[in-house]
Amino acid sequence: MAFTNPRSCLLAGLAITALTKAADFQEASDNDCDCFVTNGTDPHYFTSHKFYDFRSLSEHANVPDSINNPEDSSSAPLASDYFKKSPWTDQWGTQTWNNSGNIQEGEAKLFMVNSASNVYIEKNRDPNPASDTFLTLRTQRMDDFQSAAEFESVPMSYHFLSARIYARTIGAKGAIAAMFTYRKSDDPNLVQEADLEIRTIDPPDTIQYTNQPSFSRNGDTVAQATQNVTVPRSWEEWSVHRVDWHPKATTWYVDGQKVSQIAFQTPRDPAQVIFNMWSEGTAWTGNMTRGEAAYMQIQWIELLYNSTGDATTNSNSNVRHELEHSTKLAKRKKDKDQCKSVCSVDESHKIGTAVLVVNDASSFLGGSSPLGLVATFWISLVALFVMV
Repeated sequence: MAFTNPRSCLLAGLAITALTKAADFQEASDNDCDCFVTNGTDPHYFTSHKFYDFRSLSEHANVPDSINNPEDSSSAPLASDYFKKSPWTDQWGTQTWNNSGNIQEGEAKLFMVNSASNVYIEKNRDPNPASDTFLTLRTQRMDDFQSAAEFESVPMSYHFLSARIYARTIGAKGAIAAMFTYRKSDDPNLVQEADLEIRTIDPPDTIQYTNQPSFSRNGDTVAQATQNVTVPRSWEEWSVHRVDWHPKATTWYVDGQKVSQIAFQTPRDPAQVIFNMWSEGTAWTGNMTRGEAAYMQIQWIELLYNSTGDATTNSNSNVRHELEHSTKLAKRKKDKDQCKSVCSVDESHKIGTAVLVVNDASSFLGGSSPLGLVATFWISLVALFVMV
């Protein structure tokens, strides 16, 4: 189910603006919402909402020691019980794969090993901290290898989404912090991927955004695929990083400000969502000094999305390197004429919670709505155009 008609999105955006001026929105549970509309320069509709909160997990706070042996690092236990049960295991798998294939093909300079011990809950020791804890992904240059971190979504069926994180990246030069959608292919030139990549060798106001692949079969750079952008806030500071993936383009925001949009080779097919912190010692990633480390720290993750089905992979498995994507389509969550209760997380004053911005038109006709005639007008207008 995808709501992507440009005219309907524009009208919905105007409707929400009008409604905002008329009254405060009512907080709603996700079950109260038939669909969710995003704000921004290019609003879109999604059927589902998830929120993962790492701000109050003091009982799970544990910073594992670094492991200076690649085999032991790969087989290290999960950092705490939090990563062994729901809600983590419902959505995310902590990875332990290595890049030995890239080493053999000459694409990497360093042997890199993902370790479960590099994904952990950490106490927030900032002055005047805004949270008790946060989730950390750590990468560190060891004596003979690069220790890295990655977790990937268990669902493989995200088909257009708006993903947001409240995060920062700190530490040594020579690391990559990334949030991206990913659709595997045995042919590297058919991989579908929408990337946000922070290179710690770059100035802290520079982020690279890409619709992969960024290289041709001949190894030439595909200039249209990538934008290196100066962003309004340093990635070393807590910021909301957002990617909106829809059929015609991928759009990225920092703290609500649009910073990049790429329409070239926008991903088309269902995908996973992946977060990682890594380095391979190349000129592009940079080469960390032995013993140094860098960190991506995340207070929360929020997803608005459509899904094509129930295809999943096992939690804590080497998903990206082993999965075979299902093409089976699930039944739509709702018929397209049933998006009567429209919600927004962008208009809410409470992080992770939706508010109802458009309700069933019948309630307005009955005179029970405080929004009055303004709402009735906009409901009618949106109803004419919004569903596709």
